[in-house]
Amino acid sequence: MITSVHILGVLLTVALLLVVSWWSGRKVTDAHGFITGGTSRTWLVGGALLGTMAGGQSTIGTAQLAFCYGLSAWWFTLGAAIGSLLLGYVYAGPLRRSGCSTLGSVLCMVGIFISIVSQVLSSGAMISSFFSIPMLWASVAGAVFIMLFVLFGGIRSAGVSGIVKMLLLYLSSLAAGVIVWHMADGFSGLRDGVEGIYQSTALGDLNGLTDAEAIHQRYGSLVARGFFKDLGGCLSLILGVVSTQTYAQCIWSAASTHHARRGALICAICLPVIGAACTMVGIYMRGHYVTADEFQAIQAAGGVLPHGVGVIENTAQAFPAFILQHLPAWLGGIMLGTLLINIMGCASGLSLGVATILVRDVYGNLTRRAARYSQLLLMRLSIAVVLVIAVVIALLCSNTFINDLGFLSLGLRAVSILLPLCFALWMRGRFGQRRILLAMVIGVVAMLAAKFLSLPGDAFYYGVIIEILVVFTPWRDYSHSVK
Repeated sequence: MITSVHILGVLLTVALLLVVSWWSGRKVTDAHGFITGGTSRTWLVGGALLGTMAGGQSTIGTAQLAFCYGLSAWWFTLGAAIGSLLLGYVYAGPLRRSGCSTLGSVLCMVGIFISIVSQVLSSGAMISSFFSIPMLWASVAGAVFIMLFVLFGGIRSAGVSGIVKMLLLYLSSLAAGVIVWHMADGFSGLRDGVEGIYQSTALGDLNGLTDAEAIHQRYGSLVARGFFKDLGGCLSLILGVVSTQTYAQCIWSAASTHHARRGALICAICLPVIGAACTMVGIYMRGHYVTADEFQAIQAAGGVLPHGVGVIENTAQAFPAFILQHLPAWLGGIMLGTLLINIMGCASGLSLGVATILVRDVYGNLTRRAARYSQLLLMRLSIAVVLVIAVVIALLCSNTFINDLGFLSLGLRAVSILLPLCFALWMRGRFGQRRILLAMVIGVVAMLAAKFLSLPGDAFYYGVIIEILVVFTPWRDYSHSVK
């Protein structure tokens, strides 16, 4: 249950980040300075990258997936860390030399929108845990808060505020991991807790895990969901990070390529630690909690819960419930405030990005004479519509893993951006624009179809393979070559 100490910790943390964000952004006087200021040193770049990558998916989503599949949940932050290294040490130089400041694509908007849905689910899980309200109203409240963040301007991950957010999230996650390790008496204790709850209740029969070996295989394996499934998710993260405008902006903002690479390295070092802590939290919660649906199924089977086993509303509440129930109230308040700011700030930035594509790239190209005031109105309306649709889809996908949406989102960004980006940087003049555009469209459609048809393996494979086939299959393309 949330206490006054939790609330005080949340308010003080949010206030601190608000003040630091305002102070660090005082010298930004124009859009160019904000987007590609070119003055960020190593720690500022690292803070900006980590602040935008370690949101609800890396924390709440990782704990949720670990609650059901154990160690394989770690792939989300591992993939993001490898992607950060790739961005810093392979793409940073060519990107900065190219002079380009955007990686935009209308197709990429689909992937960004899916990320908004996952952030709505994350915020809904937090709010539902805080106030014990249904997920419907919690998701609606989360969307309203996101809208307010957009109007307020968002808590930007640039400058000193990014470093403060990075330190708060890193240290609080590390503390949570240490506390779990101590309470469970190491990884063997985590494993025994999961084995105990499956074998002492009807949970094992309900989930098809009736013997210790099967339980250990699921919760102790990095490929518990299948080698190609988990590897595909990791590849989606790696290539999606390289293909995302927000992360590229952090590279462009660096004072030099050297600082960009060092900042990416800092991010890559911190992300797996945060992921490992959240994974341990999820496994610990599995050993001590069941969901409301599981509880009803156990009762229907004539079973009872052992002493000390609790009930959470759904798997997405694993991390917020752990913070409220098992962390000291002051530390829990700090962590809740940090998570809230990260989720809301990330979601507001994503919403603003989708609205920008809709208004400037779609509406702007259609009208070309839109007045400034009409664009502003359309931006606000677009953000509202995007969030309403995101809430509806979030409720329809409430049983979907938050991180699965994250894998899909980053994978779609990679399919829609990565190949054109590679051709533009390293293979100029080799392929026609019509061929590249067709490959992008067909790749995105193939990936979405594979996901919704539940085809074997990860949907990312289908999108990339078909995209490559379209690009390299011989056929005459009379359009201008990609520059």
